[in-house]
Amino acid sequence: MTRILNSYAFDRWFAPAAGLVDIPSAIDGRVVARTSTQGLDLGAMVHHARTVGGPALRALTFHQRADLLKALAAHLSAHKEALYALAADTGATKRDNFFDIDGGIGTLYAYASRGRRELPGERFVVEGGPEGLSKGGTFIGLHILTPLQGVAVHVNAFNFPCWGMLEKLAPAILAGVPVITKPATATSYVAEAVVRLIVDAGILPRGALQFVCGAAGDLLDHLAGQDVLSFTGSAETSQALRDHPAVSRNAVRFIAERDSLNAAVLGPDAVEGTPEFDLFVKEAVREMTVKAGQKCTAIRRILVPRAQEGAVIAALKAGLAGVSVGDPRREDVRMGPLASLAQRAAARAAVARIAKEAEIVFGDPEVVAPLGADAQAGAFMAPVLLRCPSPLAAVAPHGVEAFGPVATVMAYDGLDEAVALVAKGEGSLVASVCTHDPEVARELVFGIAAYHGRLLVLDRDCAKESTGHGSPMPGLVHGGPGRAGGGEEMGGLRGVFHYLQRTAIEGSPARLSALTGTWLSGAPAPVTAEHPFKRDYEGLSIGDTVETGSRTISLEDIEHFAHFTGDTFYAHMDEAAAKANPFFPGRVAHGYLILSFAAGLFVDPAPGPLLANYGLDTLRFLKPVSPGDAIRVRLTVKHKQPGRKPEYGEVRWDAEVFNQNGETVARYELLTMSARRPPAEALREAV
Repeated sequence: MTRILNSYAFDRWFAPAAGLVDIPSAIDGRVVARTSTQGLDLGAMVHHARTVGGPALRALTFHQRADLLKALAAHLSAHKEALYALAADTGATKRDNFFDIDGGIGTLYAYASRGRRELPGERFVVEGGPEGLSKGGTFIGLHILTPLQGVAVHVNAFNFPCWGMLEKLAPAILAGVPVITKPATATSYVAEAVVRLIVDAGILPRGALQFVCGAAGDLLDHLAGQDVLSFTGSAETSQALRDHPAVSRNAVRFIAERDSLNAAVLGPDAVEGTPEFDLFVKEAVREMTVKAGQKCTAIRRILVPRAQEGAVIAALKAGLAGVSVGDPRREDVRMGPLASLAQRAAARAAVARIAKEAEIVFGDPEVVAPLGADAQAGAFMAPVLLRCPSPLAAVAPHGVEAFGPVATVMAYDGLDEAVALVAKGEGSLVASVCTHDPEVARELVFGIAAYHGRLLVLDRDCAKESTGHGSPMPGLVHGGPGRAGGGEEMGGLRGVFHYLQRTAIEGSPARLSALTGTWLSGAPAPVTAEHPFKRDYEGLSIGDTVETGSRTISLEDIEHFAHFTGDTFYAHMDEAAAKANPFFPGRVAHGYLILSFAAGLFVDPAPGPLLANYGLDTLRFLKPVSPGDAIRVRLTVKHKQPGRKPEYGEVRWDAEVFNQNGETVARYELLTMSARRPPAEALREAV
């Protein structure tokens, strides 16, 4: 029996009773699933997300939410073979699944790791340092980021039913915002299978994820100012969503990632026979045929020096001729069908429009002989390569996207013309520059950067490990200006911050320290009778301070340190040369000698709960220390957060080094690991 796809709402599955829409296989046209949202209360879904999912997620810290993502990734990874089999009917080959299914799972892992490493074990983020707002220092300002108290509505495209959903889900869940995700209907059976796996795992809190399988209905009518709308798809649909009355009226945050006519530029130095020439051809062929060219990041415009046009076309034709088209389940097939007959018809129509200003030099959009499949029943299409003879005067090759295995070669005369041709795309997600000449790379990159969200500079040095032109990476921006939508998805913490509100808070250092759990200069810093290094993680309080005695630095100390370390820089060893330096009054102590002596002043030597020093941040040497000067240290607990393991916690200390006149000579943040008590003991202590 044909599968009836369900939506997931209010923490239960909703089976439609009427209005079912057929979803055909891309391989042979048979109906593989049916779905509908008729009868589904979309407004109630929004309410459920806000009142159930939001509070549950916001009750967790960033680290706890990162752990949820890691657990989800592990669970999906254990079931990905079933997803591979299901995705074949979308036209996906084995290598296509690597980008979609493995790529989506990898994105969950990436955000889980980033959340643990780069976000605090808190429910908010302190962004940047304090801003002084008064002469006496009793009134300061600080920026914090907190989760929006609405819902993230994700509208996804058909071409990546797994990755497209998970690359939006990961940063939203990490931020603490519940998600309602709506896949494109044509491939929604894969997305539904992914959501079923997520639901069955029981990892996410109630209300954190809901799933709309079918038409969006009146979903957007219910959005308000605390909500986020994120979309991937066509420019036309993007405009309709952006202009929706509720979105514009309520200033709903809108993130768009749209189709774009991405370019690849071959540098003049990359002539036939060079590694860069071969890399360029290989990359172009791959980008034309992975996912049958149905990628928003695929290469659509191939820009080459006029002298290399013939050689590039010949090499591309040879590469494309080796691409086998057919049933994606076959091992000998490299490219499957487009996602649907409708998508193939749209791609053919786009080729016809481009061909009015270009000639087809390889392939026939109307003729294909797929391996193991019926060319009429399935949505198969041969790769098509065009050549535009007058690219500067042309319009369609720069403005019409054939969302399939289609690209157009354009010759340029000079790098200025190459830059101008790239710019005619009016904004793209990504472009590639293939050159080994540093000046060519510089001119092209800085000439076209403003038109792109990402640039790949491909050459022999990075080719072996390069992830390629069309692979968005979780740590980098995925988005682009102009035609590409003007938004950014992913991009490391930028993707998370889309779902957080930046707020400036003002008050006294004491008040803001208490609110943020971070000691700020000017806040109380009580000197403790017991050395803080003798206290375990639970025994330390923000602001706990130790003030050391002083130590005089002698000329003998400086010379011994210089010879012992090998650092005999003239400022430490030559009085006349040091005095000639505008920064020094004469011979001065090494900065690292000051750090070493500072540690000697504040370190408690006995074994104790302080386990390790693992680094310094924000180190600055602010005033020279001359022979005869005496230094002392004030060490204050600045911030605490749990470690990756329950046996220890991470402590950040503010370290300020003074001279005998009370002037600051160095300041930095010391990072240590401190032992934690067993949970039962910590609980008894708290009680």
